[in-house]
Amino acid sequence: MLEQAEYIEQGHLFQLLRERLADEMPMQELLRQARYELLATTKLPIAIDYLLTELKHSGLMSPAMYKLDHYFTPFQSYLIAQAEEETGQFTIAAALQVLEAEAKYRSGDGSSPQGLFFYHFEVLCRSRLNYDKGLTAISADPMYDMPWKKWILMLRAQIGLVETADLLFLASEDYRDRMIEAGESVEGKGPFLFGVREGKIAFGNRRQDPLFLFAAMQRHLGYPPVPRIQVLDENPDMIPQLSRRIERLEMRIKIMEEEKRGGLDITKFYEKHKDQMPDLDL
Repeated sequence: MLEQAEYIEQGHLFQLLRERLADEMPMQELLRQARYELLATTKLPIAIDYLLTELKHSGLMSPAMYKLDHYFTPFQSYLIAQAEEETGQFTIAAALQVLEAEAKYRSGDGSSPQGLFFYHFEVLCRSRLNYDKGLTAISADPMYDMPWKKWILMLRAQIGLVETADLLFLASEDYRDRMIEAGESVEGKGPFLFGVREGKIAFGNRRQDPLFLFAAMQRHLGYPPVPRIQVLDENPDMIPQLSRRIERLEMRIKIMEEEKRGGLDITKFYEKHKDQMPDLDL
């Protein structure tokens, strides 16, 4: 785990890149400018120098981030790698927005493995990323201890075969309490990584869309929501313009039909033009 100042500066970096990316500036120039705006006592400026070197050689940032695994988490590198793929639908703007919110959550005092896991897992669901590679990257995060890592890898093997809410419920203290109340042994069960409230919410959202489960966790437990990209309409006047063009086309077609029938009277246009002409004394 990094110091709090590192996550604060990471969140600031991702925010700067996301906001200035709309100006269609090269990523190299954006990183070069952002480097001087970061706190010099952190290690992030040194990491940016390495990213700039990799960008000059390969045009990508993800290879350098994978090599800096002692600073960037595998999930951060995975998101950038997915955004840099030419065939993918996960954009660099979406990746930066997700990483910004994640870094700000890590820098807060209320961050927890439970909240970070729900955030990471919701990113995979909403962005439709590969669960196998994504969960493998999540399991390598330094926030999770060995029981968490083993459970996440188990989840990777069972995702799609067992309901997500059921898997979360079986790993909660609420399930353990129910087993004890029923007089059954909890030996060999678990690990119980989630609290009682998480277990009750997961039990109440069985057989439903996992996104409803994430929304309930955010409402009741204050877990961080995944930011959504706001798609702006670049052509707000497109429909009025098309409407005016259709009207002109209809008028031209009407004139052509009248001309074809021989009923086109062009004198009315002359009269209108004559009325508009000013009187001149020659």
